[in-house]
Amino acid sequence: MNSETIKRNTLLGAAALAIAMIGQALAQAPAPGQLTPQERRGKQIYLLGTSASGRPITAFLGDPPTEISATALTCVGCHGLDGLGRPEGGVTPSNIVWESLTKSYGSGPSNERKHPAYTDRALELSLTRGLDPGGNRLTNAMPRYEMARDDMADLIAYLKRLGKEQDPGLTEKSIQIGTVIPSEGPMAEAGEAVSALLGAYFAEVNSQGGVYGRRIELRVARLPKVLSERRASVERFLKEQQVFAMTGAFIAGSEKEFAMLMENEEVPLVGPFTLMPQSGFPVNRQVFYLFSGMPDQARALVTFARQRIGAGTRAVILFSAGEINDAVLAAITEQSKKAGLQPPEIIDVTRGPLESERLANELKRSGVDAVFLVGSSVDATALLKAAEKVDWAPSIFLPGAVFSRELFDAPSRFKDKIFLSFPTLPSDQEKLSLLELIAVAEKHDLSTKHLAVQVSAYSAAKMLVEGMRLAGRELSREKLIAALEGFYEFNTGLTPRMTFGPNRRTGACGAYIVTVDLEKKGFTPASEWIAAN
Repeated sequence: MNSETIKRNTLLGAAALAIAMIGQALAQAPAPGQLTPQERRGKQIYLLGTSASGRPITAFLGDPPTEISATALTCVGCHGLDGLGRPEGGVTPSNIVWESLTKSYGSGPSNERKHPAYTDRALELSLTRGLDPGGNRLTNAMPRYEMARDDMADLIAYLKRLGKEQDPGLTEKSIQIGTVIPSEGPMAEAGEAVSALLGAYFAEVNSQGGVYGRRIELRVARLPKVLSERRASVERFLKEQQVFAMTGAFIAGSEKEFAMLMENEEVPLVGPFTLMPQSGFPVNRQVFYLFSGMPDQARALVTFARQRIGAGTRAVILFSAGEINDAVLAAITEQSKKAGLQPPEIIDVTRGPLESERLANELKRSGVDAVFLVGSSVDATALLKAAEKVDWAPSIFLPGAVFSRELFDAPSRFKDKIFLSFPTLPSDQEKLSLLELIAVAEKHDLSTKHLAVQVSAYSAAKMLVEGMRLAGRELSREKLIAALEGFYEFNTGLTPRMTFGPNRRTGACGAYIVTVDLEKKGFTPASEWIAAN
């Protein structure tokens, strides 16, 4: 190989490498109008007063200064999502849009502060020392902040983009809304029914003018069967389809991964299907759940049990280990203490089949009158049959999610003694709202075979649309979140009334308790709504 050939191949290889590096950089770069990673970190500081690194940010207010957590004195609280500021309580916050900050002031009224244009350094001094670029002291209503230099750089980077951010999935004429449904398995048919209903509902909204003239376009992702592949699949979906928000998503089994993904990608999700809402503190700002999960339903069940059986009744918890069951067990134990119940004994039946007759005999002899079942319906029916044999009839309490029709065949001695918790009941469904849903289904030739999940998805979509309308013509994800946080006793017409807030992401937090009607093979309400606390 001669020197010219070697030289040419070297140049070609370098060019190929350069092209690959450029392609990789383009793939990692944010889409036009979207935020860089640094700007997104700065946005978190602006909105929440917290650092993505976990480093503390402190605010100082007044003279002499009072130290306060920056979470209580956020930038957005005074200057707004757009940075323009809104007069409140006799104070008019400054316009902090970058184009305004970088203008020199001094040609206005004689009482107006005169100062040069802001620079990065001048803005840092303004935030930390309360001085404008001319050395003038800012009003005492403006806090001074103490934060790491990296956090300050992130915040300033975001302030340069404030008011110019463009969320994915929004155009002048359309809003892209996504959902995810199972591709196979026992819930696949229900998922297809939900997808069809969402499409039909959005078509009805579009026929009435959409949301301020924007049409809603539904995008559907079908989840792979393998749980470990789901997050990557949905992440690709969000990027490829440029989804503005999500609704009615099937996330059971992947709750933590989905919640984290929505938070990382800053995609609002309204009304996911799950038995385990991620309800820790601080809240995940992006995800709004309709109903309590099994732990909070169990709390309501304990509150009811306290009223039903009294504080002195001896109770046990029949427990089979698992991620959901562990959380339910913890909720029952904690709520029993709060309710003043005698601490229930925990009986772990995880290993092997339940020795139901021996256990029933032991519990009867020890004077147990109440059993919380945290396991499978198989364990429940086995215990009921064994209890019949040993002439023992305790009150039975279990989450409605583990109900099976075999409970309708319980021995007659358990009449009015089997209680289940449900986050919603048919009595929540107002006639006109149910007729509206059925009319949409009939118009678009949809099956109502999976009415329960369709009711939930329809309610979630109604809340999403209402939230987008309340957010106004200048729609953004942040304005949508703010609108949803303002929902108080919102009536979907099909569910309990929904209330959200800055620190509340479950709309109907609690449950109803029903008893099993052994004669009619159905349920009878045993309580009004019980709030979980």
